[in-house]
Amino acid sequence: MSTKPARPAETEERTRDRVLQGVLTHGPVSAAKLGELLSLTPAAVRRHLDALEKNNLIEVASHRQHGAGAGRPARRYVIAPQGHSELGNDYLDIARDALTMLKDAVGEDALRQFASTRAHDMAERYRPIVEAAGGDVSARAEALAEAMTRDGFVATANEMAPAVGMRTKLPDNLLASIQLCQGHCPVRDLAEDFSVFCDQETEIISELLGVDVRRLSTMAGGAHVCTTHIPLGRPPASAPQIPEETPGDTAP
Repeated sequence: MSTKPARPAETEERTRDRVLQGVLTHGPVSAAKLGELLSLTPAAVRRHLDALEKNNLIEVASHRQHGAGAGRPARRYVIAPQGHSELGNDYLDIARDALTMLKDAVGEDALRQFASTRAHDMAERYRPIVEAAGGDVSARAEALAEAMTRDGFVATANEMAPAVGMRTKLPDNLLASIQLCQGHCPVRDLAEDFSVFCDQETEIISELLGVDVRRLSTMAGGAHVCTTHIPLGRPPASAPQIPEETPGDTAP
């Protein structure tokens, strides 16, 4: 039986999770002590501590050792409030079992309704932010990416142009597009078993941007990032369609 090889990004993420768990278990704890406890080099543990602190998952608490005098206080790390929310993912197995039971007991429709409700909540949370960006699809995609990043999706919206020198004439609406990339997915492990979460997320992206989009890759499917193709050069779906005038349409 073959197994999937571990990707470098996954190994880095697991190590960072170990550091976060170490701070939770032993904090307030110094970088040197944490390195000893986790068998990590000083450079490695500091790299992960810096990243966790930057993401507001841990914070530094001033701590003076008894008898240390009036010198510079030692840096000790503790879990930040947002870090406790991150560690709440320990309930993954319970969530997976509950969704499996829901599917088996009630059926696929119940599972789809659950995912739809979650997607609806996301859409309503992001809608005011996207609408404030105006009618331009590019601006709306950028606003959506920023909003998703604040929710932990680590999203970016990058405009893609056709290759220079392309000989084939493409329709105007295919000449440029945006790729919405998500570097993290809070429900990735659940989506591996229940793809309906990915399907519903794609639908709300399309709904919020007002154009048809296509999901090119997902982390649940084994990719490094979730990538959504967003076409440019076409009016939003909600924009009124004005028919072209032809000779004889206007009254004399």
